[in-house]
Amino acid sequence: PPAAAAGAGPGWRMGAPEPPSAPRPGPAPPPAAAPRGAGPGRFVRCLYLVGFLDFFGVSMVVPLLSLHVKSLGASPTVAGVVGSFYGLLQLFSSTFVGCWSDVIGRQYSLLACILFSALGYLLLGMSTTVCLFAIARVPVGIFKHTLSISKALLSDLVSEKERPLVIGHFNAASSVGFILGPVVGGYFTEIESGFYLTSFICSFIFILNAGLVWMLPWSEEHTDRNENEQTTSNSKVTAKANCDLRVKSLANGATTSDTPLQSLWIPVVSVLKRIKSIACSDLWDIFLVRLLMSVAVMLYYSNFVLAIEERFGVKPKLTGYLISYSSTLGALAGFLLGPITRLYQHNTYALLLHSTVLTCVLIMLYSTALGIWTVILSSTFLAFSTTVGRTCITDLELTLGGNQASGTLIGVGQSVTSVGRIIAPLLSGIAQEFSPCGPPSLGVGLALVAILIMLMNTPRYCSGRNAKLKSE
Repeated sequence: PPAAAAGAGPGWRMGAPEPPSAPRPGPAPPPAAAPRGAGPGRFVRCLYLVGFLDFFGVSMVVPLLSLHVKSLGASPTVAGVVGSFYGLLQLFSSTFVGCWSDVIGRQYSLLACILFSALGYLLLGMSTTVCLFAIARVPVGIFKHTLSISKALLSDLVSEKERPLVIGHFNAASSVGFILGPVVGGYFTEIESGFYLTSFICSFIFILNAGLVWMLPWSEEHTDRNENEQTTSNSKVTAKANCDLRVKSLANGATTSDTPLQSLWIPVVSVLKRIKSIACSDLWDIFLVRLLMSVAVMLYYSNFVLAIEERFGVKPKLTGYLISYSSTLGALAGFLLGPITRLYQHNTYALLLHSTVLTCVLIMLYSTALGIWTVILSSTFLAFSTTVGRTCITDLELTLGGNQASGTLIGVGQSVTSVGRIIAPLLSGIAQEFSPCGPPSLGVGLALVAILIMLMNTPRYCSGRNAKLKSE
């Protein structure tokens, strides 16, 4: 009837026919509207819990590694070689695992990293010789990239304006785990065979984390990711959709007609192409700034306990309290990123530049301190500046590099940080030959170079940001 047709709406014309006598309900809101509003928040909060459990479990074991390898009869040189071996594995695996998550998806790559890390800590709990200890560090060194993949997943879920805030909250939740973990690990260490028990508990925590990841509402994640892509520029959405279609078509072709060797070769080629695109990009200055600031901060902390004792006569126990105090402030700083980014009108580059300058000034203040209260003052504000700087440098990498390869970009950033972990101990040892203040003084010089690089590239950063704002 005409009246029924007039009230039916587009859904009646396009859908299946229904009896004319059936009463026509009024226009109903889309059924997916409520989950889309609530789903992303729940998914993101679950990822915060994943980061907390990850750092909580790791921080139970990591402070005890040097004591355990020494109890196994390893010399300081052998212990250093094993530690460097872990760093080298992290260096080469970060980029590949991050790119791998771009190709096969975040869910399965995140699950694989958590489960292989659980295996590594399980083997660590059974390590009764130095050789078994080194073998146990191999799966952890290769697959311990849970936080990197989680950050890449967060960057997929939220818009560019929300990204610094969400990543800052994720870092804060992870830092809370790092604050609580050593306390629990220290308690179990006092029990007989405490290290082995702690390692088993850490492995169990990672298995629980894998279960949490498996139960995440991944369907809502896909919905929210599609909505986030629609809010970005049309060109990026089109490129991303075409890329996904190409990958899916290749995968379908591989499963139907290609041999198993060819189906395995397709993801490998995709990974290599993504790494090549990052290597040929113009992001070298961003990664160089990340490397310089990472080494500068590592030099600050490299001989912190020893230098405080030599310069001011402070006992290591009180220095430990100072480090815990700084870690707590760093966790709190993650929750303040929202107001700070709004104050800067979401200008990540300006916020990164100012936090880098503040970090440089605070390290200089520490290296020239005449009293312990100056050290406490510098440590207080350094906790805020370094937390803000880490979040901003990640956000700037993703902003300039694009979200299409967020896992690869974050993986490359972690590889750069791993290079810093290899370089910093060497530079610290050389600088300490001259003065206890040598490492932080060298860190000041590296921070100044990073500031100079950022100032020289200011036009490119600002023009890229303005172009993004116009496209939005």
